[in-house]
Amino acid sequence: MLFNSLEFALFLPIVLILYWFVFPKSISKQNLLILLASYIFYAWWDWRFLFLLFFSTFLDYFSGLKIEQSKTNAHSKFWLVLSIGINLGFLGFFKYYNFFVTELTNAIANAGIVINPWTLKVILPVGISFYTFHGLSYIIDVYKKRIIAERNFVDYAVFVSYFPLLVAGPIERATHLLPQFKKARAFDYDKAADGLRQILWGLFKKIVIADNCATYANTIFNASGEHNGSSLFIGALFFTFQIYGDFSGYSDIALGVSRLFGIELLRNFAFPYFSRDIAEFWRRWHISLSTWFRDYLYFPLGGSQGGTWMKIRNTFIIFLVSGFWHGANWTFMAWGLLNALYFIPLLLLNKNRNYLEVIPTHNYFPSLKEFFQISLTFFLTVIAWIFFRSDTISQAFAILNKIFSKSLFQTPNFLGKNDMIYFIIHCLMVGLLIITEWMHRDKQFGLQFNQATMRNTVKRWSIYAVIVVFILLFGGKQNNFIYFQF
Repeated sequence: MLFNSLEFALFLPIVLILYWFVFPKSISKQNLLILLASYIFYAWWDWRFLFLLFFSTFLDYFSGLKIEQSKTNAHSKFWLVLSIGINLGFLGFFKYYNFFVTELTNAIANAGIVINPWTLKVILPVGISFYTFHGLSYIIDVYKKRIIAERNFVDYAVFVSYFPLLVAGPIERATHLLPQFKKARAFDYDKAADGLRQILWGLFKKIVIADNCATYANTIFNASGEHNGSSLFIGALFFTFQIYGDFSGYSDIALGVSRLFGIELLRNFAFPYFSRDIAEFWRRWHISLSTWFRDYLYFPLGGSQGGTWMKIRNTFIIFLVSGFWHGANWTFMAWGLLNALYFIPLLLLNKNRNYLEVIPTHNYFPSLKEFFQISLTFFLTVIAWIFFRSDTISQAFAILNKIFSKSLFQTPNFLGKNDMIYFIIHCLMVGLLIITEWMHRDKQFGLQFNQATMRNTVKRWSIYAVIVVFILLFGGKQNNFIYFQF
């Protein structure tokens, strides 16, 4: 069920009415309602994959209890390893089996031996990477005694399956989300209104920005050999805004929907394209995944506390694993490797923690230095996204070869004679996105107004109306959210 679908527009109000008007004072009934709604939401994609979600939930719930009840460290470690092993086994089987079999088959074929291996004929279960990581963080936190094992199965199952974040995050922590399901939630009009504004902004980013950018990006990347350097660079720019509008739009909708239920989720994006270096970018992009890898992989490996070699090693591990998490393709590994190479100089010069604050909000425009830093960081990010979007590494290098050639200065050749007006309109919409988020860069999302705007009813509702009109008039062809495939 897509957030930007008619089905969800009918589904959400029904669940909210039952939640606030039928079961307003019963935490257990509200949680059970959310759990059932979450399973319906997930089954809408393919009910057959519910068994994986059920199994993962039961496994981690039972393992958490066993870890806490263990009398010895060896016994608790056994259940920890068992749970992690089975979870990663399922994730690896569905997500990476075909990739490794294909690569092994090709390697054997190069040696002159032809085999016909068995491969999976099923699609990747949607959201498996996200709910697997929810369960893993819970099990590790129980083992580390950061949280006690949850006795109430419904409460734990809601934590794993909570539908706003089930299929594309943010990746939540049991320490943050589980306690919210244990206490009463009272309807808060201001938070609900703020949630609706965040949903509206998320829909704008998905429907107007991402879906239109996808049309141009797909046209250019799918026939990259036919286009010159200027077209390919524009295609890379379109994909850069597509993936941001798509994924951050999903996160905005997820956070906004959750606020309607009185539940606060972790922030997942903090205007990353305004970052002044790559380290700041990764503190602002897919925050829940970055911090997950930091806390559950980078720190256990020693973080940056050891010598220079350990710092470099751990940085490469974290970025390569992050790349591989995104999908079974060498292009994702190349994307992770490139980001590691961007990051290493900052780490070695102790400049990876330079920019922890928002760009000064008292200025409408960045300083010349900040503008250069933002532009350079954005350019490096665009180059990295080319590997992420390409089907093969050779395609990515072929695209880069054309971009860094004289054809970069040729007239773009991807537009038809009648496409220019739509192209200009969409560029204006991207410009509107950039300006709006820049003006609200000290806020949580693009439509989180200041007090002056909140008091001006006419101005506020005019903004809502304009965005709705833009969505209706300029919305692109409906596409699945990009991160459903991860």
